[in-house]
Amino acid sequence: MKIEQFKTEVIHLRKKTALITGASRGIGAAAALRLAEDGFNVIINYNVNRDAAEMIAGVTGGTAIQADVSDPVKVRDMFDIINREHGDVEVLVNNAGVSFTGLFTDITPLQQKRMWGVNVEGVFNCTREALKTMISNKSGRIINISSMWGQVGASCEVHYSAAKAAVIGFTKALAKEVGPSGINVNCIAPGVITTDMNAGHSQETMEELAYDTPLERLGTPEDVAKAVSFLASGDSSFITGQIIGVNGGLVI
Repeated sequence: MKIEQFKTEVIHLRKKTALITGASRGIGAAAALRLAEDGFNVIINYNVNRDAAEMIAGVTGGTAIQADVSDPVKVRDMFDIINREHGDVEVLVNNAGVSFTGLFTDITPLQQKRMWGVNVEGVFNCTREALKTMISNKSGRIINISSMWGQVGASCEVHYSAAKAAVIGFTKALAKEVGPSGINVNCIAPGVITTDMNAGHSQETMEELAYDTPLERLGTPEDVAKAVSFLASGDSSFITGQIIGVNGGLVI
């Protein structure tokens, strides 16, 4: 067997590596589980919840790696580990996010900085590192998790809405820039999903939101994970620069 043929077969047999940021819980954890089912070698990024991340890693057969995505140095170190031990990241799911609810005038400068740092700069930092190999490989999938509030805005979530709107703009612009390199960039805008981020709402509020949703239910992390799975698959090869609403019809 020729060396070139052997290398080709090894690459074909090797599992593709998918990095999911903020994957210790909620949408990120569900995405990691789903991509593992799809045959990916999943990297579970986390910042604080080590035990939860390692549990997900154990279930998926993946690897948990700690890094604050808002810190470009920590992100570069994370990618160095991944590239060295697992190969190139072929699918990047920018999921890590934080939210603070309150009047625009009540959100502190520190909270504002943290929200922008994780929700926007975190996407920039991880994408910058992933593109170093994706561009040279002429292949890759970048999936950004935004929010329906990034599409239409939400009272008492002005900073969060602005940050998620930035992710949408980033997705559309980057898709045009890296499309010639064979890289697909898409965005998922979830609606009201039953995650810890929404756990602070009262049961009455959640019931009202379900009632206002045309499908008359709230979304689950698994609903979003299914969209991640599709965008990471070959079935979405001609889809890029799109915003996929997973919101039960609440925003159309």
